[in-house]
Amino acid sequence: MPASIQLLDPTDNAVVALRAVAAGETVEAWTLLTAVPAKHKFAAEPLPAGSDVRMYGTIAGRTTRDVQRGELLTRENTTHAVAAPEIRGQRSRWKMPDVSRWKGRTFDGYRRADGRCGTANYWVVLPMVFCENRNVDVMREALTKGLGYAITTPYTEFVAQLASAHRSGSALDSVQLAASGETQRVFPGVDGVKFLTHAMGCGGTRQDARALCGLLAGYIAHPNVAGATVLSLGCENAQSSILREELARRQPSGTKPVLFFEQQRAASEQSLIATALRETIRGIAAANDLRREPCPLSELVLGLKCGGSDGFSGISANPALGHCSDLLCALGGSGVLCEFPELCGAEQWLCDRCEDPALAEKFLDLMTRYDARAREVGSGFEMNPSPGNIRDGLITDAMKSLGAARKSGTAPIADVLDYPELVARRGGVTLLCTPGNDVEATTALTGSGCNLIVFTTGLGTPTGNPICPVVKMSTNTDLTTRMPDLIDFDAGPIIHGKETIATAGERLLDTLIEVASGRITTASTRLAQDDFLPWKRGVSL
Repeated sequence: MPASIQLLDPTDNAVVALRAVAAGETVEAWTLLTAVPAKHKFAAEPLPAGSDVRMYGTIAGRTTRDVQRGELLTRENTTHAVAAPEIRGQRSRWKMPDVSRWKGRTFDGYRRADGRCGTANYWVVLPMVFCENRNVDVMREALTKGLGYAITTPYTEFVAQLASAHRSGSALDSVQLAASGETQRVFPGVDGVKFLTHAMGCGGTRQDARALCGLLAGYIAHPNVAGATVLSLGCENAQSSILREELARRQPSGTKPVLFFEQQRAASEQSLIATALRETIRGIAAANDLRREPCPLSELVLGLKCGGSDGFSGISANPALGHCSDLLCALGGSGVLCEFPELCGAEQWLCDRCEDPALAEKFLDLMTRYDARAREVGSGFEMNPSPGNIRDGLITDAMKSLGAARKSGTAPIADVLDYPELVARRGGVTLLCTPGNDVEATTALTGSGCNLIVFTTGLGTPTGNPICPVVKMSTNTDLTTRMPDLIDFDAGPIIHGKETIATAGERLLDTLIEVASGRITTASTRLAQDDFLPWKRGVSL
């Protein structure tokens, strides 16, 4: 019989309900004083006002009034609190998982001139500044339609039929949505042309302009990208020369074709776009000749992301993803954990895994400065949980963070990076400073070199990325059933005792190999969910 509750650590005093428990119901050693919805927590013992609430073996909150044994923990009786982290002399030892099953396994990827391997083959078109977004959009329409990359949906014809029904006086409910059609691609060896429009590049701080150039350079140098077309106005803060500098840091060989076009030097807008289209077609035609080849699993750089989290995230999907990351790290690959506001409370656990005390110091410094910036505008990390998180049991940021950090498994922390630095060290986990915002974080993970992302969710989200496959992993089977068009992998069987965290993590790694090889297309890729949002840290000037 499936368990009804779960104590995550023997020292915890908060118990998770795996199903709705009624007031007065006795479950194991506890008789519930109040009803406890699934995913929420109740007190395992009497907790006087000011008591630490413990989950995952550490502080996850503090009571604001007396809470009785078996009483529901809520925002009315519990507030955010964390343990103060410290840098200890010796890091925790890692028990490396058995990876003999995957020894010698490869994925079919694209090996680039710099040695890195991609899981896809794209051409990107991007503006240096928002002033060029319109020109990029003109190129988007021409290239996607002209080359057969346009996503065909049934909605245009559906609206036409609805309008016809309205004119004729027919019932609109009688009009049915038809299936989407398919287009024939001119260059089948290129997965697509992607357009990275944004709202930055000028009017902000020079630091934001430099960071934007670093992010764009990360996309151009990305192993999933064959080449790029860059449009600039000419007078913006984010100068093409800065992009070239950042690109040289990420791709010293400079072998990838990058086409630059400046509007203020062009004879006309028509001349600019016609020239850019002509040269871009030449580049795409060359990229079409590239073919997949066997690549070692050590070339996989896995982004670890969650969003629309619920009270099951830290119990099913996140630890299963963590085990998958451990397997990949043991094979020489990398996991990249982002979302620093959602690591508040997990600092000690992460510091103890850092390979060098200097990494722990850098991590804590980035966390402290980030929180300070949030407080300057009247907020703080404790404000991170969304209304959806709270409704589904994540009532403090620490509860959310302690579950979110489980995506990183238990492998050593090999590096700590500030946005938008490039992942360089392999065989461990890298901590990357990003916001918790879903799209800003996935944008940053890709810019730092992740060629796969797993995105765990309990509530559901369509988030994707233009060039990096995003595997959507559900924490519960109900979500997988309700949103099958968005979810790629179900971790719900863990909740019902039908699968272990380890077996789910192993199954996930096998799935990722298929995705990396192009044999499985993710839901967000099918939907062309090309979300791209650079992180703006500074003010507008």
